[in-house]
Formats: sequence, structure tokens, C-alpha cells
Amino acid sequence: MKVYFAPQSRAVRTVWLLEEISQPYELERFSLGQKEMRAPEYTQINPNGRVPTLVDGNTTLSESTAIAQYLAAKYAPSLAPGPNAENFAEYLQWLHYAEGMIMPPINNYVVETILLPPERRNEANANRALKLLNRTLEAVERHMQDREYLAQDFTIADTVTGHAIIMARRFGADFTNRDNLSSYADRLESRAAFKAAEAA
Repeated sequence: MKVYFAPQSRAVRTVWLLEEISQPYELERFSLGQKEMRAPEYTQINPNGRVPTLVDGNTTLSESTAIAQYLAAKYAPSLAPGPNAENFAEYLQWLHYAEGMIMPPINNYVVETILLPPERRNEANANRALKLLNRTLEAVERHMQDREYLAQDFTIADTVTGHAIIMARRFGADFTNRDNLSSYADRLESRAAFKAAEAA
């Protein structure tokens, strides 16, 4: 199994999950924005020239949530509750919350504060993205009252949306008076598999 990877990207989710389920993998490393990500050698594998990309035999996937669902279905079904599970709907809600709500403002914020050259950055756009990000986190803060994980037990929702919450905190989202989210992020970051993914 091979993972095309860059630090501080959604690819960390994939490596984290592989560590959680003890599946061996090989890393092909990039830095975000590296020109090789747009080279024909890589765009033949992932036409968008982005990470992560997972290659497992004849299967290639390049959407991080789809990768998580694939890995769970094939190698760790206990991390993906089925339709008859009590926490199924809750699991689905929070599995998709990252890409639906948290990541769009993070993406905008990163573009305006990191990816664009200084002369093209727009502070108003960055502040607007951060304000929206803080608003999306409030729902998770309320949900995590008296909970350890998003859907009762640890699931791939935690490696996807949990990772988005960790990144939101690192990018400066307001965690003041968000004790539930702070504890949740700390709990995830303390997992051995997450630490191994970070070390990658």
C-alpha cells in the first residue's frame, strides 16, 4: 500500500488511520506546493495533483474521506458502524462534517495567510474565513459535551473530523471557552497512532 503524502495536509488523516489499523504502507513524500505534485508522473496517478492519494493494489483513491471509508470497510470494519448500529446516523453526520463545514473556511484561511504571496493576500478574507470557522466549531463543542469521541466509540469520523478540529486549533481558531473541543483535540493528539502519523 502506498500513500502520497505531505505534512500538514489531509494526508495525515490517511497515515493516522493506517497506523490505527496496523496496516503497512509506503510513503511518497511531497511538500505542499511542490512543483513535482503537478508533474505528469504524479498527475497520471492523481489528476488534481493533490494529496492524499492511496494506491492499494489496483485501487487508487484520492479523496481523504473516501480513503478512510475504503480502509475501514476493507481492513477495519469495527471503525465504521453499519446501518443497524445504534450510532450509525451520528457516525455519518460527523464523518462528513469536516469536509462539509470545517475544511472550506480552513482552506480559505490557508490560501489567504500561507499559499498566496504576501502582496496578494487579503486580510478581510482571512478574517472572514476564521470567523466562519469558529462558527462551524460551535456545533462540535456542543456535541462533545460528556463525550470522548464523535459517535460513542472511536471511528473513522474521529480521524477525519477530529483531524480537521486539530488543524483548526493549530491555525488559530478560537478555542477559548471550548473545553469540550480542547479536551477532544488533546485526546486525539495523545493517541500513539496520531503521533506516529505526525512523525511521518
